[in-house]
Amino acid sequence: MEKEFIIFGSKRIRRILYNEEWYFSVVDIIEVLTDSSNPRNYWNMLKIRELENKIELSTNCVQLKLKASDEKEYLTDCANLKGIFRIIQSVPSKKAEPLKRWLAKVGYDRIQEIQNPELAQDRARGYYESKGYPKEWIEKRIRGIAIRQDLTNEWKSRGIEKEKEYSILTNEISQATFGIPIKEHKKIKKLTPELKNENLRDHMTDLELIFGMLGEAATTEITRNKDMRGFVDNLTAAREGGNIAGEARLKLEKKSGRKVVSEKNILDLIKKKKNKKKLLIVKNEI
Repeated sequence: MEKEFIIFGSKRIRRILYNEEWYFSVVDIIEVLTDSSNPRNYWNMLKIRELENKIELSTNCVQLKLKASDEKEYLTDCANLKGIFRIIQSVPSKKAEPLKRWLAKVGYDRIQEIQNPELAQDRARGYYESKGYPKEWIEKRIRGIAIRQDLTNEWKSRGIEKEKEYSILTNEISQATFGIPIKEHKKIKKLTPELKNENLRDHMTDLELIFGMLGEAATTEITRNKDMRGFVDNLTAAREGGNIAGEARLKLEKKSGRKVVSEKNILDLIKKKKNKKKLLIVKNEI
């Protein structure tokens, strides 16, 4: 399973990848359509009303665990695109058609990316280019995404299911690679450790990306060759893979006399370049 959320207008719609298909939170869709202060109650009343018309909307739904505002996961009514479209038909709203077109595109994009992973990489590349990241850095980041995906696919096939387990394994690799846990690495980069939408890798220098990739690629290789199964075995593989990258990092630091992990933030370098360009433009105009 893959959990995410998407934004329509100013509203957040939770979704989850289930059986290679996006399933969306019905309550979130109802809130978007109606701007109701109590979308859960609206959804319950809608089901009752449609049932009186001999239409059972709940048959379009499955209950899947989604994260709520309290950061806990609860079973929530979810539906795939076909089911959501059926529910939208029962709700009088001016937003119905724009939402249907937008959801169709969101679902279609994901299916295309599953069939052709290069599309996902192209989308990511376009995102980083729009933010002004250097091309050389972008290529490393894209390669890192592919290596990460390879590793998580191995974990999925070997019994790793819980989000917390993925976090622990990832942190184990990072700790062994860089000598510090992810939270501490974020603090060094002047990020907020609690904010999940601040991706540490998007702030790393070239060298940090390279060693991060080495740690995860080594972990994947060990996991496959030793046929690791379950959380405990994969934790061992994560530690061993991270140690390989960690040893390489220490050797480089000894030879170069400089630490790999630093306060340098790729986004700060981008800002400096942009400011420099602005100054040059102003000088030329003067």
